[in-house]
Amino acid sequence: MESLSDLLKSLPIGAFVEQAEIKKRQILSDPLIQKLKSRHPELDDAILEKHLNRLYQYLTEYKSCVKCPGLDVCPNDFQGHYTRLSVENIGGSIQLFDHKVSCKKLLAKQSQDAIRKRIHSFYIDETALSRGYDIDEIIHIDAERTKSVKEIMKYIILTKEHGLQTKGLYLTGGFGTGKTFLMCYMLYELAKIGLSGVIVYMPEFVEDLKAMFSEPMKLKETIELMRESDLLIFDDIGAENLNPWVRDHVMGSILNYRMNRKPTFFTSNYDLDALEKHFSFTNKDGEEEYKGQRIMDRIRPFVDAIEVNGSNKRGL
Repeated sequence: MESLSDLLKSLPIGAFVEQAEIKKRQILSDPLIQKLKSRHPELDDAILEKHLNRLYQYLTEYKSCVKCPGLDVCPNDFQGHYTRLSVENIGGSIQLFDHKVSCKKLLAKQSQDAIRKRIHSFYIDETALSRGYDIDEIIHIDAERTKSVKEIMKYIILTKEHGLQTKGLYLTGGFGTGKTFLMCYMLYELAKIGLSGVIVYMPEFVEDLKAMFSEPMKLKETIELMRESDLLIFDDIGAENLNPWVRDHVMGSILNYRMNRKPTFFTSNYDLDALEKHFSFTNKDGEEEYKGQRIMDRIRPFVDAIEVNGSNKRGL
């Protein structure tokens, strides 16, 4: 942003004095400066004239903010900030100071960034985690899922009022009914109060885990993140190509650590009984009913099942 002195220096020498006087009168007569004087009657024109450059910047930035073109193209000297003036009496001398203050749009962005930093996602569409919705809009998208939305809202309110729960939710329903979206909404709402979260799209994550087998440190860090996160969501569980190592050593370890400590959430096209059958069979070892039961003992008692009804909204 061009300062007042730079503006005046750009004028022809003959016009400098005249234009400087005109600019001074414009600044001192501006309604914002008059308002400042009314709040601080101790400010006289002699004091204000000493600080014309500050006053000019204050006025220019204020006008830029009134017609804000957006944070990314903020024309102010310090992006996302504006000048605020204060008056102090220091040893009997009236002084005018300027301060840079964060604007509402910058504060909102910083808040949004802080929320997103609390959420780790694996193979989940980022827009589902960042777009804000209100509850009425969510219900309006598909009224058939009103009951399930209300149950999730109850859980969000319970957590906000009483802190992190030990029991999670198990969302089941047909394809494209919005189970993942509702979990992302819950994750975002609870991240606002400082809770950390991880959401994992199981089909792709299981394939990636196999590749991590040759990177033990990365594997350890990933499992540790999922164990320690306040909120953990396994998305589309049951759709993965299961193998005994993932079931017994990865998921079993994570769920065993979290039960009775932190809530784990699931979305699936399977109900809990069908998920147990899924866990009881792997391509490598075939039918292993007792291992399916064992992992379900770490899921079933620690979730409330919610059926999400509605139409398939994928591709809309």
